[in-house]
Amino acid sequence: MTPTRTTCPYCGVGCGLLAFPDGRVKGDPEHPANFGRLCSKGTQLGETIGLEGRLLAPRVDGQTSDWDTALGRVADRFSTAIRDHGPDSVAFYVSGQLLTEDYYVANKLMKGYIGSANIDTNSRLCMSSSVAGHKRAFGTDTVPGTYEDIEQADLVVLVGSNLAWCHPVLYQRLVAAKRARPSMRVVNIDPRRTATCGVADMHLAIAPDGDVALWNAVLARVVDDGAVDQAYVAAHVNGFDDSLASARASDPAKTASVTGLSPDELDRFTALWAATDRVVTIYSQGVNQSRQGTDKVNAILNCHLATGRIGKPGMGPFSVTGQPNAMGGREVGGLANMLAGHLDIENPAHRAAVQTAWSSPTICSEPGLKAVDLFKACADGKIKALWVMSTNPAVSMPDAMAVADAIRAVPFVAVSDIMADTDTTALADVVLPATGWGEKSGTVTNSERRISRQRSFLPVPGQAQPDWQIIADVAKRMGWGDDFAYANEAAVFREYAALSALGETFARDFDISNLANLDDNAYDALAPVFWPAPAKGPQQTRFFANGGFFHTDGKARMIPVTAHIAAAPDKDHPFRLNTGRVRDHWHTMTRTGKSARLSQHMGEPYLEIHPEDAIALGLHSASLARLTNDQGSVILRVLTSPTMRRGEVFAPMHWTAQTAPAGRINALVASVTDPVSGQPASKGSTVRINPYDPAWYGFICAETDITGTHPYHAIARAPNGWNAEVAGANIPQNWEQELRTLTGIHHGEVSLMTDTARSSARVALTSEGRLMAMLFASLGPVTVARGHISRLIGSQTPAVQALAGRSASGAVDPGAIICSCLGVGVNMIRTAIAGGASSVEALGNVTQAGTSCGSCRPELAALIDASRANLAAE
Repeated sequence: MTPTRTTCPYCGVGCGLLAFPDGRVKGDPEHPANFGRLCSKGTQLGETIGLEGRLLAPRVDGQTSDWDTALGRVADRFSTAIRDHGPDSVAFYVSGQLLTEDYYVANKLMKGYIGSANIDTNSRLCMSSSVAGHKRAFGTDTVPGTYEDIEQADLVVLVGSNLAWCHPVLYQRLVAAKRARPSMRVVNIDPRRTATCGVADMHLAIAPDGDVALWNAVLARVVDDGAVDQAYVAAHVNGFDDSLASARASDPAKTASVTGLSPDELDRFTALWAATDRVVTIYSQGVNQSRQGTDKVNAILNCHLATGRIGKPGMGPFSVTGQPNAMGGREVGGLANMLAGHLDIENPAHRAAVQTAWSSPTICSEPGLKAVDLFKACADGKIKALWVMSTNPAVSMPDAMAVADAIRAVPFVAVSDIMADTDTTALADVVLPATGWGEKSGTVTNSERRISRQRSFLPVPGQAQPDWQIIADVAKRMGWGDDFAYANEAAVFREYAALSALGETFARDFDISNLANLDDNAYDALAPVFWPAPAKGPQQTRFFANGGFFHTDGKARMIPVTAHIAAAPDKDHPFRLNTGRVRDHWHTMTRTGKSARLSQHMGEPYLEIHPEDAIALGLHSASLARLTNDQGSVILRVLTSPTMRRGEVFAPMHWTAQTAPAGRINALVASVTDPVSGQPASKGSTVRINPYDPAWYGFICAETDITGTHPYHAIARAPNGWNAEVAGANIPQNWEQELRTLTGIHHGEVSLMTDTARSSARVALTSEGRLMAMLFASLGPVTVARGHISRLIGSQTPAVQALAGRSASGAVDPGAIICSCLGVGVNMIRTAIAGGASSVEALGNVTQAGTSCGSCRPELAALIDASRANLAAE
């Protein structure tokens, strides 16, 4: 079978894929982002493309409808709101998972035809502080370097970036570069000791929001050690003196206090950074998701500008984006405070030029509502019609429960999605079925400014349509059909590429006008290409080595920034909550949740907490904890970890009302934002933690979907069906009926084992000897070989043998899955280590773990290190 070259739909690395018609996926060895490498999520894409749960027809008022009715309703309600309340009474909330062509058409409709800038994106939640920092320093939102710089650097500094889990292929490239050149140094700056520390020579466990103080210390050290590039600063940089004065304003003792680092750690790191020319500083959500996010970005940029370490091979600041097309959205003005082509809404000449290019009846005259403010406006009754596209804000926004209430308050809500039932589609008046990855075609731009094609290789299911087509059809019904009469996505791309020629007119960075005349065949065959790709002048892959900034005087601006001590937790909410991603899941799991392999690594939400804090709170590993604050309450599984700092906890963001309603962590995140970027401080909330003591704990595996009816449940895909962790407030009177109710299986024979003394029960349902479901219940956390017993579902294993909860053959229980690709569990790995496998490569030879995509290799290394530490302690 001939594969289709396409691009991964997950993070901003932008990996090239070879996708086969039967759903198999391999890394594309010719794509310059990954050269054939894939992470666990990319490797398992074939498990996520089934049609289970898909939205296959429009729904209006909860009933299946047709496209004409649904689109007519959307157009009518938006037109009515605009007529009666003005253009700012309507809003779009879109997504970095849209293709650039979708993003472009949505922005054209809202900003150039409706005449409002009330279109924002979930990319606001992950990288808008970087955008704001870039614009303040460079004059426009420019990422200066490329992935090759990471491999060419002598020092790579990771700041607030768990690269091993969130951008695994970039991490693999970094590991390979360090292996080839051991003299390379890597520093990881993160409050937690994450998997990324596996490649680090130094880990700085920085205090929350200590980044500005740290980078001000670096700037001062650069000056003290004579590392300033005086000629570069004189020719190309403004603001040096004021920035240095601000950096020196804090005495060393205060800097140590604010950063949480020792004087020795500060001295070693600042000296290393100052002494190394070829340095790349990679930063991500730990920097951006802060009430000081923009200042953190500029503190990093100040150091690179002062030393001239920017735009040259192996040098520069590097923002890595979390979504597949966050960069593409930035290009087309996807944020509420931007115009297409990196032009500015506030600039009358920019507005006029875009309006002329669109031949539009109007143009937005001022920035629109950023994400948090947009949903506050919904709650306040200011938004009369809202259209959410390809995202799930009722889960992913901070203060998520309040956001869900805000959406309910809007008189008319439309949602475009590929899934029928999400927390947000449940709130919609009209739900529109969009095509998903593998079915739609267009372009995305990765974190290094490389445009790649996503190509379709699957048939379009049901009545689904591409997002750009849905938006254009609504525009047609609102009276603007001729201006949105695109024959296909290639026509959209040509128009957007032609508009980008304004980059030359206004001396901006973004210009792909050289691609504006691609015919349909050339567009289909488009190879990965960096922007800018101008019709006039040379293409460049890096920016700013010789100046050429985009402020009016052509110079960069160093920004004076002041370190602020993060608001301390108080006696009512004594723990600081950090949120983020896990290795094998993505956003709200509408895709990764379909994969049994991916769900075996982390199957339920959890609270990561230092063991001493857990003891003080009366928590123990695998028990449940309730976290509360002014925003809400959640229940999470306890995971004790000595790598956490005392007084700080971590919880992942992925679980929803469909998978773990009590574990929706963004219900606790306050809607506090950076004053410049509007990005929420998703890592800065505080919580109170108490034990949650259910009457019983249970583990269920079944061939059918499992229904949650208890205060706590977490449902996950399993190899032969579904698994669920449950906790009940009352002990059931009838365990058989409990299992039948939870699984919907009301036929077949029952096998029941109870232990009255221990108040435990084990139940199996079989049909003609085939295992259909099992329940294991006890007063405390259930200890059974989950990986083993869940694989028995659908087999002819005798019920009494299955209910033993372990392998009858004496085989090792694989334990929690570490290698998702090959199903290798932690117990198998520990057995191999005990048998003499003392390296990741040796573990691969014995167990095959880490020999596929390689995403688990940091955890394999950590298990080896833990084994050595235990032996040393003995």
